[in-house]
Amino acid sequence: MPHADEIWTGGTILTMEPPNPWAEAMAVTGGKITAVGRESDVANLVGPGTRIHQLHGRFVMPGLVESHTHALWGACRTLFDIYVGFDASLSDLLNAVRKRCQENNPTQVVFGGPWRPSMRCEMGTNPRALLDAISTEHTIVLHDASQHLLWCNSLALQRAGIGPDTAHIPGGIIERDSATGAPNGILAETATAAVRALVQRSPAQLGRAVREAVRYFASFGFTGFKEPMAFEEDLSTYQTADQKGDLTIHLAAHVVHSSPLGGDLVPYEEMDRLRRTYASDNVRLDFAKLFLDGVAPGFTASFIDPYLAESGYDVASHDPDATLLISPTELNDMLIQLDQRGFTVKMHAVGDNAIRKGLDAIAAARTVNGPSDLRHEIAHSSFVSDADLTRFKSLNAVAEVSPKLWYPNPGTAVQKALLGTDRVEKNHRIADFLAANAEVIYGSDWPASAPDANPWTGLSGMLTRRSSDSSFPGTLALDQAISLVDALPIFTINGARSMRMEHETGSLKAGKWADFVVLRENLFSVEPMDIAKIRPQKTCWKGRTVFEHSERT
Repeated sequence: MPHADEIWTGGTILTMEPPNPWAEAMAVTGGKITAVGRESDVANLVGPGTRIHQLHGRFVMPGLVESHTHALWGACRTLFDIYVGFDASLSDLLNAVRKRCQENNPTQVVFGGPWRPSMRCEMGTNPRALLDAISTEHTIVLHDASQHLLWCNSLALQRAGIGPDTAHIPGGIIERDSATGAPNGILAETATAAVRALVQRSPAQLGRAVREAVRYFASFGFTGFKEPMAFEEDLSTYQTADQKGDLTIHLAAHVVHSSPLGGDLVPYEEMDRLRRTYASDNVRLDFAKLFLDGVAPGFTASFIDPYLAESGYDVASHDPDATLLISPTELNDMLIQLDQRGFTVKMHAVGDNAIRKGLDAIAAARTVNGPSDLRHEIAHSSFVSDADLTRFKSLNAVAEVSPKLWYPNPGTAVQKALLGTDRVEKNHRIADFLAANAEVIYGSDWPASAPDANPWTGLSGMLTRRSSDSSFPGTLALDQAISLVDALPIFTINGARSMRMEHETGSLKAGKWADFVVLRENLFSVEPMDIAKIRPQKTCWKGRTVFEHSERT
């Protein structure tokens, strides 16, 4: 056997490989693991050129996989957009918009946020007037915390072709002034597409955004991630970055078929062309995206039972299917087609009715196409009903828990006002999913509904159902807390399997890529709440150090 390029020894190694989950040493050659086990198992691989890494008692574990993050959105927010934080006041946001208008040429769209539904009273009955008072020369577009709603000034509406005579847009909401019927500046779901098209990024900006996203993810210990909603511009950006050597992370991207944020359906033949054209060494494209509903703050998430009457919802006219973005019949046909074409489908579904319809569609695909190893995903899986918990296992479907709303946070009070405390206490039933033998994966949904992509706060929250931020005390659905042993696969091997890479990464085993994280602390010796404070000392991808902590980091 040839000598190893590198040996890692002198620490505790969590392999995530039963029946031998623990090891003392690991050998790496050509970016892949050649041996992992006792120190004696790798001693004979040491040669004249072998580099020995002494861990000095540190803890090594597989690299993490982020299964739902809008990397380019998030990095662009960091680099180019207004971002005042999820706890900012309305005046903070308006002051930031005013400052950006002073700095920007009127030809540049002023874009950013977030605003929250709790600000609506302050925004008045005609919210666009607040933005018009800042500037009528700049196009101003502000997204809410979920990124499913936009707040626009008059110029943005005009440029998007949205006016008093604009007809209802199927699947969307154009809020209107009750007195005049004119759009008041608030748009939701499919009604946002024309305005979003005004926000353009140059290839240079997108290239810079990829590099920033990769740096950011590596700093948290991610060695793989899934882009949940990719259009051609995104795919081209990722492929170019990979060809330049900038994409030092495993990537799977879900090619959009339907999105309320992007206009018309993307034809199946076009999706096939996109995956043929833009797949590359580290860009996997046998994945598709559908949106089944919206979000609770916009009354666009699809629930079996109505929103609370106190929230202003018209309970008497409640129709669970009215907020579906795709009819059940069309959805079944889409799943059958995409399954036949070999796409793993990720379906955005927040409300229990949308989740049920997504599972129904997977069942239709299984009936028509027969058994398949394609493991379709229900993204977010926020409010699953008792009756549907066991269907995930029987349909070989995957429950993605995303975003980090399984502990108290800025959105909890809004959710309770819309849905009631009892229903919110059944938010993200992670323990129930595991008890039903469903496979669960993790996604932050950053930057939508998540201030950051930090997985360690997410992991801590899974164990405690508490926030590491003292501004949000208490617990949320404490009975859904799970153990560290049960949580770690969600962040590692399950995520790798969702990328169709379980034979290449997700655990530390001979033959797999050397994708791992070095921590100062043994994870099993850290108090669950303190896990939120963890930061990797080193992240290695294909045996290459892609992040290393320093005093300046």
